[in-house]
Amino acid sequence: MEVKIEPLKGFTPQIGHLVSQMNYARKTTLEAVSGLTISELDFLPSEDGNSIGALLLHIAAVEVGFQIEIFEGRRPNEQEMLEWGSPFSLGEKGRRDIKGYPLEFYITKLEEVRHKTLQKFATLTDDWLYESRLWDNYSSNNYFIWFHVFEDEINHRGQIRIIKKMLSQE
Repeated sequence: MEVKIEPLKGFTPQIGHLVSQMNYARKTTLEAVSGLTISELDFLPSEDGNSIGALLLHIAAVEVGFQIEIFEGRRPNEQEMLEWGSPFSLGEKGRRDIKGYPLEFYITKLEEVRHKTLQKFATLTDDWLYESRLWDNYSSNNYFIWFHVFEDEINHRGQIRIIKKMLSQE
């Protein structure tokens, strides 16, 4: 297997680099959760912690949020918040609402969300990546914002790996 950051067919060169990195982060996330059962996905490491399932849905919700904010230039509407509010904010609501789903449910959500991102990326140019924009009251650009999407995933994958170690000690 080759692991490279390189241009990808269907994308401009720099967007291909970004997609290569996003794909690798997703590959390693999926490897980390492979074979988990519903009870393992629902396990709470502490009373105020998040389950692996909730973290997976959160990864998808963060990407949806950026799709809406960056691609559509707006805030999520009421319907979108009904679907994505709990996994985006997690906490008590996430612990209450995100449980009882098999691994395939989470993988399907992650794939659907990523498919939409990649479809949009295929229509954009490298110049778009470097367009300046205000993000979270900071001067930023589209490249950094989408870097943040997979950086957030990597952070949560680390949490997932820790929770898995806790499961093996039970």
